[in-house]
Amino acid sequence: MTSLVQKLGLSPSLAFHDVWTLDDPSLLAFVPRPVHALLLVFPVTSTYEKSRIDEDGPISEYTASGPGEEVIWFRQTIRNACGMIGLLHAACNGGAREMIAPSSDLANLVADAMPLDPPARARLIESSPSIARAHASAAAKGDTVAPSAEDKIDLHFVAFVKSAENNLWELDGRRRGPLNRGKLEAEDDVLSEKALDLGARRFTKREAEGDGNEMRFSLVALAPSMD
Repeated sequence: MTSLVQKLGLSPSLAFHDVWTLDDPSLLAFVPRPVHALLLVFPVTSTYEKSRIDEDGPISEYTASGPGEEVIWFRQTIRNACGMIGLLHAACNGGAREMIAPSSDLANLVADAMPLDPPARARLIESSPSIARAHASAAAKGDTVAPSAEDKIDLHFVAFVKSAENNLWELDGRRRGPLNRGKLEAEDDVLSEKALDLGARRFTKREAEGDGNEMRFSLVALAPSMD
């Protein structure tokens, strides 16, 4: 993951780190701070799908574009590309966006995507040679997040980011748009207790209260590099 986003233009001062727990402060302390984004990998279960459909039902399709958007959101139209979309959501929002190298592939992608509506942004991702090159390079190194489009996958990626307005956003290309999960304090990052309660812990709690048989969750944080 780290090599892919750095190849696209994210500063080498940022890297992805494994988060081994949602609850143990002694283990959470190993993650460098501030955390600019979280990527949660979770099982697509019947419990999750029911929750998603119920929540999306009354929500209108997201149509915003332009510099006034609080976050930039990419609709996923490529099968099994949720990992790539999650990486783009993590790297192109919040504090991480300020650490994208000027004139890099990632900077150009953000500039090109900003004025477009969600369908046009999706077409931009589909046709982007820089995204294809970065993914192929990462895959060759064994550092990839996207399987073949033909593979049957039951895991999904979602990103959590904090906006300049101190809102926690859940970004998932399968949803109708970005989801504002609530207000954070100015000093909170996305690994803070409040952010975890509003974000990643909601997923694990929902599954535990469902059939409780699918707890295959993993979490990585985009935070300062330790190199």
